[in-house]
Amino acid sequence: MERRAFIKKSAAAASVTGISMSGINAMAQPYKAANSQADFKMKFAPHLGMFKNHAGNDPIDQINFMADQGFTAFEDNGMMKKDIALQTKIGETLAKRNMTMGVFVIQKGGNLNNSLAAGKQEYIDIFLNGCKKAVDVAKRVNAKWLTVVPGGYQRKLPIGVQDANVIEALRRGAEILEPHGLTMVLEPLSDSPDLYLQRSDQTYMICKAVNSPSCKILFDIYHLQKTEGHLIRNIDLTWDEIAYFQIGDNPGRKEPTTGEINYKNIFKHIQNKGFKGVLGMEHGNSIKGKAGELAVISAYKETSNF
Repeated sequence: MERRAFIKKSAAAASVTGISMSGINAMAQPYKAANSQADFKMKFAPHLGMFKNHAGNDPIDQINFMADQGFTAFEDNGMMKKDIALQTKIGETLAKRNMTMGVFVIQKGGNLNNSLAAGKQEYIDIFLNGCKKAVDVAKRVNAKWLTVVPGGYQRKLPIGVQDANVIEALRRGAEILEPHGLTMVLEPLSDSPDLYLQRSDQTYMICKAVNSPSCKILFDIYHLQKTEGHLIRNIDLTWDEIAYFQIGDNPGRKEPTTGEINYKNIFKHIQNKGFKGVLGMEHGNSIKGKAGELAVISAYKETSNF
């Protein structure tokens, strides 16, 4: 597409999103190479599909595009479902581009159907087998953090019994992961009232009870804005157990600047506290196509400019 046509088309998108014409002109310029990594002060981690209109469908091309735009991390919830050859190639590409691998999800490790809160041995075995398989996947992609969702709330069991069941299962999972330097990060979610784990203080209590460096908090800013708010206060209260952040604005679960969350203040607060880890970009794009992908990059440059 010619530059003039691009600017005309992008201007229409700008009228919807509030992006200035100066921002559109900047986005129309050729991208800098991988030495643009200094643009981002933090390890923001995109996922596959976020930039497919620019990079194409090939996962390796997408990762290289992320690196070229200055992103220094990457996450993939579905990594365990990929074949071994692709896992290996992703790991090699990340190493070559000096990118940090973020989270992937331990498959079948606690959901509404096989909840760890139930305390049933068959569910615990599924979770522990998932931990064992995750160790090999983590080695291939050089991952350090693995997402765990304990599963559904058990209405027929007292909450204290559910807490004990979850803690015991996670202790056993930590025994598998700890020798390999891996950390499962527990993610409280807002998706359903039937989920057991929904609040940061609850997750903090569980991590303290498990008492292992292999069991920490995944503080998903989008989910926790929905369930409890007071984001900076709750980040401070649970800080010593937080190992990972994920990002998404609310409402809509799109990139920062599209909703009500003041991400510039949150990013500045997290960095000032000394966080050196990964912040996963677990959200969609607010605008379709290439213009939407450019808007995502622009949003992260804007909110990390402090």
